[in-house]
Amino acid sequence: MIKAIDRFLDHLTMYRLVLYYLMALLGTAFAFCFVKLVPHDPLAFADTTALTISACWVTNKAFALVFEVPANSESVYITALILALILDPVAVTDLNGIAAVAFASVWAISSKFIFAVGRKHLFNPSAFGVALSALLLDRPATWWVGGNPWLLPLVLIGGILIVRKLRRLDLVATFVAAAVMTVLATTEPARYGDALKETLSSSPLLFFAFVMLTEPLTAPAQRWPRIAFAAIVGFLFAPNIHIGSFYFTPELALLAGNLFAYLVGPKGRFVLTLERIEQTAADSYDFIFSSPRKLAFQAGQYLEWTLGLDHSDNRGNRRYFTVASSPTEQSVRLGVKFYPQSSAFKRALGAMKPGATIHASQLAGDFTLPSDPKTKIAFLAGGIGITPFRSMLQYLIDRKEIRPIVVLYGTEGQEDIAYRDVLGSAKRELGIRTYHAVAKGAVRGQYSGYIDARLVRLTMPDYLERTFYISGPQAMVKALRQKLLAMGVSRSRIKVDYFPGFA
Repeated sequence: MIKAIDRFLDHLTMYRLVLYYLMALLGTAFAFCFVKLVPHDPLAFADTTALTISACWVTNKAFALVFEVPANSESVYITALILALILDPVAVTDLNGIAAVAFASVWAISSKFIFAVGRKHLFNPSAFGVALSALLLDRPATWWVGGNPWLLPLVLIGGILIVRKLRRLDLVATFVAAAVMTVLATTEPARYGDALKETLSSSPLLFFAFVMLTEPLTAPAQRWPRIAFAAIVGFLFAPNIHIGSFYFTPELALLAGNLFAYLVGPKGRFVLTLERIEQTAADSYDFIFSSPRKLAFQAGQYLEWTLGLDHSDNRGNRRYFTVASSPTEQSVRLGVKFYPQSSAFKRALGAMKPGATIHASQLAGDFTLPSDPKTKIAFLAGGIGITPFRSMLQYLIDRKEIRPIVVLYGTEGQEDIAYRDVLGSAKRELGIRTYHAVAKGAVRGQYSGYIDARLVRLTMPDYLERTFYISGPQAMVKALRQKLLAMGVSRSRIKVDYFPGFA
């Protein structure tokens, strides 16, 4: 069952999954309106949804043209649907209500462009829009979707899928724990039962955690800052937290957390210009970009890459890719493998010419070299999964830093081996040996087949002392992780290259 769910999630980007989740909630809520399980007029609900979508779309289109950035339709619809699910529906005769919904929608999208540093927005758009509406128009969000018991099963099921997709259980669990503990700390002991019931089943806690808190652009990507962010937002989320007569609301709690995330996270969005394209293996190419300012990152980290697409597909116009270049190199290198039926994003990427630009942001990732240079390491790569190791190895070569590393590189054939030059330099200059596992057409000195337990034992008699880094297709990564665990390798010694929206 879990494997079937993971296969389903692997074929969806994070943004598309959240969009489908919100659409399911919206459709179910609309149907429930007719049978009074949701206490809203269905016509008013439909009109309000149409208004949020229209206002958000028009605002985003206008700002995208003015600021000359790619318009992302998925994020626009996500913001609009969130607003439709947390703002009370308004009738067509309620002009003040219509104005308030439009105001919240316009400012939600505007905040992405106006309140941005280095083209990276600071605040969760939906939270900003409803907070401004509450403060200036006295039209706060009611978060009705989170307090409706009939929608709770769908909120839970979809939310669990999102957490599974993003691997953000630590974020959600920390937030819920902090919120619950704060609620109990500010409640009389005699009312603990009622307070818990209300918090978990009749408040926006879960919807907020699954949809708002996990928004990747305004939350820290590194683990410990992410946990601190969740604890801060969870504490402020509790209804009794106030400063004098000023009480925090869910949206204000999130905005405060967003400021913390900005302070501890990487700054800005990069507009990179394509310099050239190099073929690294069969159907694999490196896109080499120049940056207006030096990109400070750790070898092995990733970026979110955005292209303006005239016609997107169901995977959208954003992708997460590891930076294949080393922090010591001036250019930014993106390594990509193309398939016969590639996505619209990859087709647009493949059609790029020198001088074209791409937007990159959300620099993050814990798949980096250990701080202790004496740590014994094993790099296990499959196919284009060699890219983070290319970054690490080039970094070590440039710094002339010797580390006890063994590389196992699995490919289907000889033509699929990428970065032969870097692997060769690592062997000559640092003594880092690469063992090739070639499934078809292995030659002398190579291992015939795929990376397996036998190859690990042959090449690393001390494998139980090593920290394993695994990167490649998800099926391969999962299989190798299970094999290593079966061999007695500790879970803490296995690092997997994973980032949000991996698909």
